[in-house]
Amino acid sequence: MNEFGLRNSAFGCDTFGLKGLNSVYWNLTEAELYEHAIRNGEAQIAAGGALCAETGAHTGRSPKDKFVVRDTKTEDTIWWDNSGAMSPENFNVLLQDMLAHAEGMDLYVQDLYGGADPAHQLNVRVYNELAWHNHFIRNMLLRPSREDLNSFESEMTIIDLPSFKADPERHGCRSETVIACDLTNKIVLIAGTAYAGEMKKSVFSMLNYMLPEDGVMPMHCSANVGDNDDAAVFFGLSGTGKTTLSADPARTLIGDDEHGWGPEGIFNFEGGCYAKTIRLSAEAEPEIFATTQRFGTILENVVLDEARVPDFDDGSKTENTRCSYPIHFIPNASESGRAPNPKNIIMLTADAFGVLPPIAKLSDAQAMYHFLSGYTAKVAGTERGVTEPQATFSTCFGAPFMPRHPSEYGALLKDLIREHSVDCWLVNTGWTGGAYGVGHRMPIKETRALLRAALDGSLNTAEFRKDENFGFMVPVAVPGVDTSILDPRSTWSNPAEYDVQASKLVDMFAANFQIFQDHVDDLVLHAGPITKIAAE
Repeated sequence: MNEFGLRNSAFGCDTFGLKGLNSVYWNLTEAELYEHAIRNGEAQIAAGGALCAETGAHTGRSPKDKFVVRDTKTEDTIWWDNSGAMSPENFNVLLQDMLAHAEGMDLYVQDLYGGADPAHQLNVRVYNELAWHNHFIRNMLLRPSREDLNSFESEMTIIDLPSFKADPERHGCRSETVIACDLTNKIVLIAGTAYAGEMKKSVFSMLNYMLPEDGVMPMHCSANVGDNDDAAVFFGLSGTGKTTLSADPARTLIGDDEHGWGPEGIFNFEGGCYAKTIRLSAEAEPEIFATTQRFGTILENVVLDEARVPDFDDGSKTENTRCSYPIHFIPNASESGRAPNPKNIIMLTADAFGVLPPIAKLSDAQAMYHFLSGYTAKVAGTERGVTEPQATFSTCFGAPFMPRHPSEYGALLKDLIREHSVDCWLVNTGWTGGAYGVGHRMPIKETRALLRAALDGSLNTAEFRKDENFGFMVPVAVPGVDTSILDPRSTWSNPAEYDVQASKLVDMFAANFQIFQDHVDDLVLHAGPITKIAAE
């Protein structure tokens, strides 16, 4: 075993309280972690070379089981309406019980960085019960050099033990599953779930808490940059196209999910990508598809056929099938993970009501309104009891990961947009020609053409009309784009039905924004859609 493989448990483990371990494997490479995962019966190798694992009962995050320690430091800094609270006493009992549970185990450890900007970098040490989890987090965060590992000192610690079952009465949680975050001491405990994404989102949440104090805006977004240093940021909830649209072969990918925006520009928090694979195809998303056919990628909950070929159309295990891979698997990925201040901000929404246009230009105030709203829509059938489209508002396009009040993030973003004269756009990747079940999904070819025009600046010279429902500006014609699609009302067979649906969505926006009305200025407050009541 090399010097970065098996190490004595006294190295880092004893000082943290992990004692009586069987073996500790430090900073193993992908090849070594493959061997352990296969030997342990955790995963299998798919045709093409990817490692295929299952996450069991939890095929997605468990936001209701996530808790923040409520102490003297976090008492007045956390948005408690959005965060479950855990007492320091309960957290300490949970920590001690998990440390005891780990006795006699083999643990896998990775020392990694969160944040590509050295001035705002977080040293993260992750202890895993599962080898494939250790591989996952190695894919997702930034890897120190071998030389830097020799002097690595952790600032944040994650302990991830899926086999540990929490006791709600003893640990002050909700169920056997728990994600407990001590933001003051920078410790995260994950138990009762094998969903690997909890680890990366815990690092994101920690940075979201820390960075605003340094004047850095943390963002749930993807980002890319063109040859002219024209960086772009793509905000969006899951399923809106954040990963797909940022993976543009004509532009350099900075990252697909989490970034910071500081004095020197934008920087990736991660060193990898975590893409949805349901209905993935080589034709529609060639760069992402190619990553699923190589050694080093992890497939989650993907169905394999008898020849172990992935079937990305099979959602029988979950619609949330995923692949994780190092960002350098994308041919045009940035080596530095950094870019200048963005020139464009894209806010993505998958509007299942078929109301929003494929693209609209936003004023600064409208950008703040839509950033705080964080709108997308669930389609019928995605959850039990959902029989028609349902509006989803996740403030800052990532409410579960925003420990501070949204107004803090909104104020930071507003100042940065104004300081750097950033153009802001709302892009609908959802439905046109009717709501879900009647209309059809916005053609990705048209979306890409509109994005290219926005990012190269040519869209700014187009003729615009003011949308009568939402007040933002919509282009009338764009070269290479079907003109009819730019006016969503005209795509409906019955325009009167469009008016009814649009009115419903306007009212949903207004009702949701009431929680922010005391935290924004009048310009932002009146930048949203106009309800009929307000108009009268």
